Amino acid sequence: MTTLLTSTNLQLYPKSIVNYKGVEYGMADSPSGAQLVVLVPHSTTHLEAFEGEISEINGHMLLIGPQSAHNTSSLRIHLPWLQPKLLGLNTSVGMGDRLGIATPGHVRALCEARGRIAPIFAQQSIREMTRTGRNPQQVIDDATWGVFEEGWQGGMGADADHLKSSDDIDACLAAGFTLYTIDPGGYVDNSSHGDGLNTLNEKAQRLPAHMQLMQTGLLGKTFNFEEIQLVLDEPTLLKAMVKYGKAIAHVVSMVEHLQRVAKKQPFEVEISMDETELPTSPPEHVYIASELQRLGVRWISFAPRFVGRFEKGVDYIGDVHAFEADLAIHAAIARQFGPYKLSLHSGSDKFSIYPVFMEKTQGLAHLKTAGTSYLEALRTIAEMDKELFREIYSFALERFETDKQSYLISGQISKAPKPDRISDWSSLLDQFDAREILHVTYGSVLTEKVDGVNLRFYDRLMSILRSNRELYFRNLVNHFRRHLAPFSSDKYLLRGNDNG
Repeated sequence: MTTLLTSTNLQLYPKSIVNYKGVEYGMADSPSGAQLVVLVPHSTTHLEAFEGEISEINGHMLLIGPQSAHNTSSLRIHLPWLQPKLLGLNTSVGMGDRLGIATPGHVRALCEARGRIAPIFAQQSIREMTRTGRNPQQVIDDATWGVFEEGWQGGMGADADHLKSSDDIDACLAAGFTLYTIDPGGYVDNSSHGDGLNTLNEKAQRLPAHMQLMQTGLLGKTFNFEEIQLVLDEPTLLKAMVKYGKAIAHVVSMVEHLQRVAKKQPFEVEISMDETELPTSPPEHVYIASELQRLGVRWISFAPRFVGRFEKGVDYIGDVHAFEADLAIHAAIARQFGPYKLSLHSGSDKFSIYPVFMEKTQGLAHLKTAGTSYLEALRTIAEMDKELFREIYSFALERFETDKQSYLISGQISKAPKPDRISDWSSLLDQFDAREILHVTYGSVLTEKVDGVNLRFYDRLMSILRSNRELYFRNLVNHFRRHLAPFSSDKYLLRGNDNG
């Protein structure tokens, strides 16, 4: 692209350069990091919206400014494709970025897939933000700069993931997120599966009056989902009520709060029941969907707890055929009660089930990944600084037993390679136990300090990644290629994929 900006001596990121409504925008590299550049005709007041140093060049005014929150906000206003949008029923993939620098690699992977995938580049749970020391606004802003750098104009969503409180909602709404994943897992009663009928009745009666057995309208009701028939007899319905009733009440409360505070700000809702001890049975799915509808909740995607094990950063653990049969029923329920998408959480590296997930959902599917980008960052470190990687891995072994507590993890230190016996450090990221150990200790690695003052790993890690950006992005593209291929294939019936 030939523009006035390209005639300057600035070290521009070529894909970032865009001329919109007579104003040129771009990103330039500098000794202090990437900066925003804006070039406008002399007569306009456009630069008042941005902060930075202004100079005159070829009859135009040139602003060079920092990647500040103010400039990021102004950039989203003036380049509307940088604003997160609603994704609807489009087949979608969330690509979480715990470091804030992976988005260019995610965009490249998406472009290489050449499919009809609606991307979510800004995706982070409150748990992840807490562990990495980031906040919702930083997550949105970092993704914005990555999208701008790569010149992506195909639209994107922003997922405020695993929200558990109204305060979580408020912080993410202020930052501009568009998808709100409500996680009521703390209200799920898994003991219902072992309760007798009398205990179930007693527990069910503790639910709010408007959620009592006869208020549901489900007792004895028969449902036909394509070729599958389900009957909600009293024991089945009571178990579902006791297990999920309080969780549903919490979802309703959270969504009502979101509606009040959002006002005219558009949003979508995802319901997450995946981080629970026991799978969500088809009758329980029916109860959840029916009650949410009856109580006025609208949602775009639902993450049940599927059969099998969905552990962080590794492939599906379990009988793939059993998963396929379970998924088929859940997908039929989602089509009839919605339609809404089924969401695959802890979805990183579940390569063995991606094709069947797309097939059975008929493209009404959302994939959620997070730690993969961090692991590929570590792969880059292993290639460029083996001693730093050794230090990180040794520290991760020390932290694992503590950090794994909030995850479903089966990796064991006893089965992980010992640091003094490793020669190929990159291959460590392909060993099951080591991969899980590195995956769940990210927060400790990124925030560990020496003597409570200086960060032990973070600055060195980020310096290497920034100095080797292209290598990091290649690693991301190579890994995400396998994630995205099934979700972009024309082999499956995709619904409503119109991503601009």
